[in-house]
Amino acid sequence: MSYGLAQARYTSDAAATVSPARLLTMLYDKLVSDLGAAHEAMQREDWATSGQRVANACEILLELHSTLDTSLWPDGEGLAQLYLWLVAELMQAGVRRSAQRVGDCRDLVVPLRDAWRAAGDQLSAAPGTPGVPLGAA
Repeated sequence: MSYGLAQARYTSDAAATVSPARLLTMLYDKLVSDLGAAHEAMQREDWATSGQRVANACEILLELHSTLDTSLWPDGEGLAQLYLWLVAELMQAGVRRSAQRVGDCRDLVVPLRDAWRAAGDQLSAAPGTPGVPLGAA
């Protein structure tokens, strides 16, 4: 098995064995990383890298949107709309090659990531608390 295939399998296996709350924070960590890398690449005018990182970020946002269950958490509708707005904003940032717009999106996502991480930490610290659905973590 090649190194690339082994790495992909390891990543897949790791994602399949973590709690939903941890998976959510992993997605947010990757989202922040991709947005930071896209921002830096745009500043260097490395359009191929920035385009790939923006595309990765959009995929993550769409995954987060699709797993958000607003029937379990009706107040999540605002978050669902934010995910879609971020995708649209990142698409425009890519077309216009706007590092500022990507940076602004990253600045919106970081506090969300931190809030989800804190919520996940509280869940894992509570004894006997069952896991929560991915979109409701």
